[in-house]
Amino acid sequence: MRFLHTMLRVGNLQRSIDFYTKVLGMTLLRQSENPEYKYSLAFLGFDGGNPGQAEIELTYNWGVESYEIGTAYGHIALGVPDVYASVEKIKAAGGNVTREPGPVKGGTTVIAFVTDPDGYKIELIQRASEAAGGGLR
Repeated sequence: MRFLHTMLRVGNLQRSIDFYTKVLGMTLLRQSENPEYKYSLAFLGFDGGNPGQAEIELTYNWGVESYEIGTAYGHIALGVPDVYASVEKIKAAGGNVTREPGPVKGGTTVIAFVTDPDGYKIELIQRASEAAGGGLR
């Protein structure tokens, strides 16, 4: 088995595409419309997405502007080489930082949290191995 993507329902597809591309540095890999069933899809990711990396699937159900995230959802995690630098870039691009960079409670791993336009939480985790990967440099 292989992890392919995570799907998020969004209230404004272009606003979300702009966040994931302009704020987080992902690439829009493909987009489609399904008029018969009234939804649009956009797949985004780093380094060309699948098969090298999993993707984010944004689903816009026409006419639905918001969703309740619920208490079961936690967050998406992204590995970055420098959390402090990534947070500064996200702030400069207009992103919403909800937890400033620093060590995780009870540990030494440096993390931060940002929130996308629909309220989904995204954790940034500092990992030296991500220096060769894509996005958020």
